[in-house]
Amino acid sequence: MQENDFRHLHHLFRFQVGILAAICLLPILGQAQWNLTDHDTKKYYFGITLAYNQAHFHLDQSSYFLKQDTVLGVVPTNSSGFDLGLLGNLRLNNRFDLRLNPSLIFAEKNLQYLVNEDSSSRNVMQNIESVIISLPLQVKFKSDRINDFRVYAIAGLKMDYDLSSNARAKRGDNLILIHSLDWGYEAGVGFEFYLPSFIFSPEIKISNGLGNLLIGNHGYVYSNVLMRLTSRMIILSIHLEG
Repeated sequence: MQENDFRHLHHLFRFQVGILAAICLLPILGQAQWNLTDHDTKKYYFGITLAYNQAHFHLDQSSYFLKQDTVLGVVPTNSSGFDLGLLGNLRLNNRFDLRLNPSLIFAEKNLQYLVNEDSSSRNVMQNIESVIISLPLQVKFKSDRINDFRVYAIAGLKMDYDLSSNARAKRGDNLILIHSLDWGYEAGVGFEFYLPSFIFSPEIKISNGLGNLLIGNHGYVYSNVLMRLTSRMIILSIHLEG
């Protein structure tokens, strides 16, 4: 199962990189032109973020999985969503910035069960929709500016709170119960295009949770076959910075 997940993520990542490369070809840099010449000396600046995401769970099976014959398999599936965010950037020096990018993330992570019932099998889908307030704090490493173009890399930590978490739902209402609070790390690369009035910055990053989101729903085989659920997300963002 993990090998299949790796192959799927590999194809997904190539797809995201292809989109990012296409977006990077859109702006016209111009030759020997310098826009926003005073921007590099700003101590801080702000912006907005629009993003597309692909989210799924990473799962670890429990020992109970091998002791029962109802659930034959569990596969996490990818779903698309979008983000809306604000951006605050603090200049530390010529190479490093500190960046805060609070976002409202609309995402969906699904689990597909293969269930054995009455000598036949069928698929049961558990859909978990999320509306997440994400607070990532990142360090940004910048290359030299070449005319109106710059490359950068980011890395940092995040704290997520799921407003639509079913953690308080009745246990009989859901196959899987999920914690509302999560934390994790982010890393990615981006490109800055200095236009006459603003900076256009396409970016791709991974945003992975480290906390176990699974709440034990004892008495339900769908929950008992799992030991751990963590969130995985690939985000393609457009930052418009002033």
